[in-house]
Amino acid sequence: MVKVTVEKQLALPDTLRVSRALSVPHLGPRILFFSGGSALNDISRTLKKYTFNSVHLITPFDSGGSSQVLREAFDMPAIGDLRSRLMALADETVLGQPDVYALFSKRLPKDGENDALAAEVAQMVDGSHPLVKAISQPMRSLIRNSLAAFSAHVSGDFDYRNASIGNLIIAGGYLSNHRELEPVLFLMSKMVDVQGTVRAIVDRNLDLGVELVDGTKVFSQRNISGKEAPPLAQKISRLFVCEGDRELVPADFPLPKRNSNLIEEADVICYPPGSLYSSVIANLLPAGVGQAVAARHVPKIYIPSMGHDPEAQGYSLVEQVEAILAPLMADEPEAKPSAFITHVLCGPDANKNDCETLRSRFGIQCISLDAAGIEPDRYDPKAICEMLVSFG
Repeated sequence: MVKVTVEKQLALPDTLRVSRALSVPHLGPRILFFSGGSALNDISRTLKKYTFNSVHLITPFDSGGSSQVLREAFDMPAIGDLRSRLMALADETVLGQPDVYALFSKRLPKDGENDALAAEVAQMVDGSHPLVKAISQPMRSLIRNSLAAFSAHVSGDFDYRNASIGNLIIAGGYLSNHRELEPVLFLMSKMVDVQGTVRAIVDRNLDLGVELVDGTKVFSQRNISGKEAPPLAQKISRLFVCEGDRELVPADFPLPKRNSNLIEEADVICYPPGSLYSSVIANLLPAGVGQAVAARHVPKIYIPSMGHDPEAQGYSLVEQVEAILAPLMADEPEAKPSAFITHVLCGPDANKNDCETLRSRFGIQCISLDAAGIEPDRYDPKAICEMLVSFG
C-alpha cells in the first residue's frame, strides 16, 4: 500500500459533504473531541444529525458538585461529565429508549429531605418507582442491579441532594465491575443508544493542579475553574495531574491503548469550547496523547470559547494556542506545532495580528467563519457541526 498526501481547497460549509452526512449519519465522519464539561453538549446533540461516529475523550478529574460526593464516597473518578455527554448523544426519538433516558436524566432536588431522597432511591432499587417500572426487561433488571450495587456500598450519611440518578447507576456499575469505568460506559451507551463513543481519557481517580506564574500551586479542579471558587488571581503557567498532594508525571497515567486507537482512526480532531485548562488541556496530559495526535495526518481544529473563561482571563488567542500546544509538544518534541493544530476558528472579528502570528510562527491557519449563535457567547451548533463535517 502506498500513502500519498493531497492538499485541496475546501468551502465551508461543504454542501455536498453536509448533505451526505445528513442522509447517512451512520457513515458520518469520525470527529474526535478532547472535551470536558458541558460546553460541547449542545453541539453534540446537533451533531447526532450528521454522524453517529463522533468520539468524546473526557476528563474524569472534576471535583465539584454531585460528582465530588461520589468521588469522596467511593474513591472513584468523576463521572458527571461522562454521563451528561452520554445523554447528549443518546437517541432521544421514540426509536431509542425514552424510558431509560428519563431515568438516567432524573436529578433529585437540591432542597429535599435526605431521608426522603434515600427512600426514593430505595424504591428504584426494589423496582416500585414509576420511572423504573416503565422500563422494559431486561434493561430494568440491569439498571436495578447497578442501583443495588450502589446501595450495598453506600453509607448511611450519603448526601442524596441534587444527585443524578444516572450518576448513581454508573457508580453502581463501576463498583460491580472491578472498579472499571469502561464496562459500565459501554453498557450505558447500549441502553440509551448513544450515537457516538464516550470514554474517560484515563480510568483513574486523580486530581488536577496548576502552577501560577509566581510559582504558587493550586490543587483541585473546583479551585481552578473559577466557578465554585473565586477566579485565580494570576495566569496559569502549567497544568498537572496529582494524586493527593503528589504531582505525577505523564508516564504515571499513560493514555490507554483503546483511546490511542480512537485517535489513530479519527478523520478530524477537535479541541472544542470549554474551560481551557480543566476541560480541554486536562485531556492532553497523559503520556502518548501528543504522539498519537502528531501521527494522525488529518485536520486538527481548535474552537476557542466565545464566552468568558476564568481559566484563560486575559489570554490572547495565541496564548490559548500555546497553552494547548505545551503538553502535546512535550510528549512529541520533534513534531512541528502544525502537527497538533492545523486550524483555529477565529471568526470574522478576530485580531488580525493573532492570526498572522499563528500562521507565521506555528504554521496554523485561521478560519474566518461567523459561527455565533443566537444566545450571547454561544456558538451556533449547526454552523459548528457543518464546519466539522466539511473537514471530515
